[in-house]
Amino acid sequence: MTTPPVHLFEPVRLGALALRNRVVMAPMTRNRADPDGTSNALMVEYYAQRAGAGLIVAEGTWPSVTGQAYCRQPGIETAAHIAGWKRVTDAVHARGGLIVLQIMHGGRIGSRAIKPAGVETVGPSAIQAAGEVYTDAAGMQPFDPPRALSTIEVRDVVREHAQAARNAREAGFDGVELHGTSGYLSIQFLSTGSNRREDEYGGSAANRARFAYECLAAMAEAIGADRVGLRLCPGNSFNDIHDEDSAASHAELMRQAATLGLAYLHVMRSPGAAVGIDAFALAQREYRGNLILNDGFDGAEADAAMAAGTGAAVSFARHFVANPDLVQRLGEGQPLAKFDRRTLYTPGAAGYTDYPVVG
Repeated sequence: MTTPPVHLFEPVRLGALALRNRVVMAPMTRNRADPDGTSNALMVEYYAQRAGAGLIVAEGTWPSVTGQAYCRQPGIETAAHIAGWKRVTDAVHARGGLIVLQIMHGGRIGSRAIKPAGVETVGPSAIQAAGEVYTDAAGMQPFDPPRALSTIEVRDVVREHAQAARNAREAGFDGVELHGTSGYLSIQFLSTGSNRREDEYGGSAANRARFAYECLAAMAEAIGADRVGLRLCPGNSFNDIHDEDSAASHAELMRQAATLGLAYLHVMRSPGAAVGIDAFALAQREYRGNLILNDGFDGAEADAAMAAGTGAAVSFARHFVANPDLVQRLGEGQPLAKFDRRTLYTPGAAGYTDYPVVG
């Protein structure tokens, strides 16, 4: 056994969200929804098993089918989606947990072999992302060449985010989080490598941050800013994201977001020393609000970060995959199980709801 953390188990308030501990479950793509994006009984069990977290951030979920990036990725667009997620939130709340939904528009990350017939892939500019995506229909496929959204269409997508937030609240979620990293639409707008626009959404860092800011503002107006969060990772190049000055671009978005009175900023540690960005220090300097820290923490490191006041909470991803009772294990100093990478995205219960608990 290891020494149990202390500060990690103190309660904390993030806007309207009163967490009983500072252990947050990070959003993780798991690809277990029904083909039409409806959450199912397996997902109810998965999230209920992990309701000991102070806060669960449910996986990236598309606001409209145009934004679907992956097979078996959930949506929050239809009445069936709302009803499916309501079963999840009811199960989490029944165990005393809190849960917010991550809203994720894939933008240029996607394939016509994933989406329904006739649904386009769109992005800030007509620049195809390098790489491939798995499809149930045709195996690995290159990302689609996107069609650039018109200015009017960008504003329509902003409104889709507001509706997604309202749908999430109807489904029982305690709030929402905008996915602003990992190569999806918000970071596509922010980054110079994927945004070559000449309207008010392109050019300067302030303009490139406008889309994410407007989504956050619309979601805040829809359900209250104190129930809205933002997830960022300066320097993250996943899904072919490149920026001439990622730190400066993210600093601009952080400053804009800080004016909204959001519940939190969920910031991931910047990947690799070569990036040369201290994401946590950048967020502390530019955002000046509640921070959820993410990536690579164990219990002792998370507790030390809480003691030092580096952030308000710490989120765990990989540890929550294999340890549905992660909060109990951390609290008792129990060893943590390791996850099976082979079953992260496969259909069914294996590697999803069948990890044992300590009892």
